[in-house]
Amino acid sequence: MIEESKKLQNETRASLVALVGAPNAGKSTLVNQLVGAKVSIVSAKAQTTRTRVMGVRMQGETQLVFVDTPGIFSPRRRLDRAMVHAAWSGADGADAICLVYDASRDNPKGLEGLLEKLQTQKTTRILVLNKVDQIKRQKLLGLAQRLNEMADFNHTFMVSALMGDGVDDLAVELAKTAPKGPWLFPEDQLSDMQDRLFAAEITREQAFRQLGQEVPYALTVETEEWKEFQNGEVRVEQTIYVERASQRAIVLGKSGERIRRIREAAQAELQEATDRKAHLFLFVKVRANWTEDPERYAPWALDYNAE
Repeated sequence: MIEESKKLQNETRASLVALVGAPNAGKSTLVNQLVGAKVSIVSAKAQTTRTRVMGVRMQGETQLVFVDTPGIFSPRRRLDRAMVHAAWSGADGADAICLVYDASRDNPKGLEGLLEKLQTQKTTRILVLNKVDQIKRQKLLGLAQRLNEMADFNHTFMVSALMGDGVDDLAVELAKTAPKGPWLFPEDQLSDMQDRLFAAEITREQAFRQLGQEVPYALTVETEEWKEFQNGEVRVEQTIYVERASQRAIVLGKSGERIRRIREAAQAELQEATDRKAHLFLFVKVRANWTEDPERYAPWALDYNAE
């Protein structure tokens, strides 16, 4: 049995790959594309991802564990500081770090601090230029050259996470450099996120998509009940917490129309992601200054005291 275990360890490889970058660079879309399933929520708004999310891809006998991190930006609030801390914590101990950059923004100003810190990471560093379908090739090559002059990258890949272009090439290269060792997760597991938190994130994603610019950043979603039935169906009760009564009115919408749309979209997304019938019930409550409550940070594994 011991020899069989040693043989298995010699034949398999596993690599922890952290994806870092500015908000809205497409990290979550890239992780979902790499995994081949939805494990991280996505919206057009920046700073959608609030915590570290792991997604798993099998590349032959190599297991690639991708860490989707919150966007790195200049934090102003306690929640912002916790999110940025989670981003860099996700890079700690990684076998490779991918800097995901939105190539449609062909002026890389403002990246100096991020690139400087990235240089201190003693691991494989990969530049991933995303959204390359939105920029002309000549500009793209110039952008790649400028970024490689600003930091020492081992490899550069050009991808379109949304379309899937170049994503498989990135996975193949990461598998080549993966260290030998046992897999970190069971072969059929796609993510480390628990059902209750994943369901809450699905609802928060729909709230981000259907609300204006201010309100989404003032809300959080908590799964209060997750009840499974013998027929495979699940009943999910969630509360959307906002900071002010005026925000509650916005989330509810006229005659409850907006919360109905959020619920229907979230329920459909949850059913598709879990491949089971779900019954979703949403409530909207005011919890003033919830971002100053340490208990709200625990489900996301965020450090309330992050500096």
